[in-house]
Amino acid sequence: MSALSESDQKLLERIGTDRIAMRERKTRRRNFATALLFMAPALLLVCGMLLYPVLFNIWLSFTDWRKFKGLDTFVGFQNYKRLFGQIYFAEAAFNTMIWVVASLVVPVILGLGIAILLRGVRFENAFKNLIFLPRVLAPTAVGVIWFYVYAPTGLLNYLLSLVTGETVSVGWLYQANTVTPAIIATHVWQTVGIVMVLLLLGLSAVPRDPVEAAQMDGAKPWQTYFHVILPILTPTLVVVTIISVLAGFTAFDLLWVMGSTYPSQRTLSLVVFMYFEAFQKGGWAFGGAIAVVIGVLVLLVTWIQALLQARAERMVR
Repeated sequence: MSALSESDQKLLERIGTDRIAMRERKTRRRNFATALLFMAPALLLVCGMLLYPVLFNIWLSFTDWRKFKGLDTFVGFQNYKRLFGQIYFAEAAFNTMIWVVASLVVPVILGLGIAILLRGVRFENAFKNLIFLPRVLAPTAVGVIWFYVYAPTGLLNYLLSLVTGETVSVGWLYQANTVTPAIIATHVWQTVGIVMVLLLLGLSAVPRDPVEAAQMDGAKPWQTYFHVILPILTPTLVVVTIISVLAGFTAFDLLWVMGSTYPSQRTLSLVVFMYFEAFQKGGWAFGGAIAVVIGVLVLLVTWIQALLQARAERMVR
């Protein structure tokens, strides 16, 4: 039997390579089909409970559908024109931005300070449990508790009366210049615990070598924290920032429970505005338009934060 020529050998090798590639493609398709079969229940649940409601809400925002009337007619962008033309929308958007900034700045700074101060102190676990305790309470329950704390005859005015020696009966939730700071303070009281825990986890993962090297070089404690620990802690801070910003965008429970004078513009947020228009006034299509706007804002902010997180991770590396 004569030996194969060089071209025939290359042809056989190519055929063998093609068969191997075909076999690998069949295996990948079979594995994908198997994985899809196992994921089918979860996919159906996600599509039924998440994707379908989102798509239906988007379609709903382009109709004049009202409570118990059904999908009447397609009205295009009429709901959005009405929304952007309302003074309540501008006030709700402004108040939401206040909530986003307050939910980001105050809990993160306060939580970071507490996390740094509690490391290595006596009774550390007891203090951490005490600070984290409000987080396990339902926001509605927290709102009811602090509603009575801020009442004219509540605990806060009682303590102020003891300190000042005069009778204090300020209606903290009934005055335009105090209602928003009062509710934000309640929000911080409930959320600072989870921020503290996340930052404590991040601090526990900081390697000792760069910290000890900075101390050997004569760096002061504040210089070590600002120039060594904080850059390493950046990914954790980004995660905390995302959680805090989303909490600000979706603030509802405390505002609805404690802002008893709604629709007072001082306590109006986009989520509260959506709930009031959709469920109190029955304008579900108009409420759907507000929900779409909120979703777009959240996606935009999340996208910006993802870019910042990627950049922060590159800086740490």
